[in-house]
Amino acid sequence: MFPRRLIVPLSVPFVLLAAGTVGYKLIGGPEWSWLDAAYMTTITLTTVGFGETHPLTPAGKAFTMLLCLGGIFTLAYVVTEIIRFIVSGEIQRKLGRQRVERNLAAIRDHYIVCGYGRMGRMVCREFESRKIPFVVVDRDEEIGEEFSSPAGLFVHGDATSDAVLHHAGVARARALVAVTRSDADNLFIVLSARLLNDKLFIVARAEEAAAEAKLRRVGADQVVSPYAIGGHRMAQAALRPTVVDFIELATRTDNLEMQIEEIRLKPGSELVGQTLAQCRLRQEVGVIIVAIKQPTGALIASPSGDTVLDAESTLVVLGDRQQLDRLEKLAAGG
Repeated sequence: MFPRRLIVPLSVPFVLLAAGTVGYKLIGGPEWSWLDAAYMTTITLTTVGFGETHPLTPAGKAFTMLLCLGGIFTLAYVVTEIIRFIVSGEIQRKLGRQRVERNLAAIRDHYIVCGYGRMGRMVCREFESRKIPFVVVDRDEEIGEEFSSPAGLFVHGDATSDAVLHHAGVARARALVAVTRSDADNLFIVLSARLLNDKLFIVARAEEAAAEAKLRRVGADQVVSPYAIGGHRMAQAALRPTVVDFIELATRTDNLEMQIEEIRLKPGSELVGQTLAQCRLRQEVGVIIVAIKQPTGALIASPSGDTVLDAESTLVVLGDRQQLDRLEKLAAGG
């Protein structure tokens, strides 16, 4: 797309050429052809010092002086604007790359999104709403030029490459989301990421049903099939519309009255070792414990009051944002 900033500077020389040609033609009369007038305008504006095409009348000399002075200053402005555009653009791009490199070297506990298609954009939008730092990796360089996010960084490259994943900080990342359009690429990304960071939580997209088992086998913790989830969601919307409305309401980040969240208990938390009845989370904090995922991976749905809270357990909690923030502080401990 042509920069609007350069439209006026680049059009000025053509306007001067047209104005000078018409002026000389009107002043010179029949003796001056349009080519003579254009030639005289060109040598005047460029100050090359060639002789006049025809002898000039006093009016022609006055017009030449005005055209020469006006042309010099106007063309100087044009050249200055073009140089400023080129230099400032290069400087901005260089500073932008340096800033991105510094941020990539410093980022920790972030999320890596491989693929910036429709699904990748939705994932990044969710991270932005929660102010979670993330890095996008995509082959399309034009996406990087247009990418702008206060919480995200962009890395241009092939996510199947170990070097690109290292550049995105895979060794320091909390999780990786592989959402490219190709199951083969997602498979290779998951395999590479798992070898580079065995503690990384990996979510992968699967287009074909057969790809799900392969993705899990090479290291994906969660596999999402958009078509399967979409079909299931539509069926549930028809069969259980109220349940679907409740889940939609609870999982929206812009809903301040009620949200569902997962909170991990740190070893230093005062809640560790107590039962749900002893913690009195419902009475004192106001949250509802929907489920508990134990460190062993076992999931306890609708836990009873005598359920003991172990360190590194994950609580699935329902409450408003303030209540969830209070519980997160208690779960984090000292």
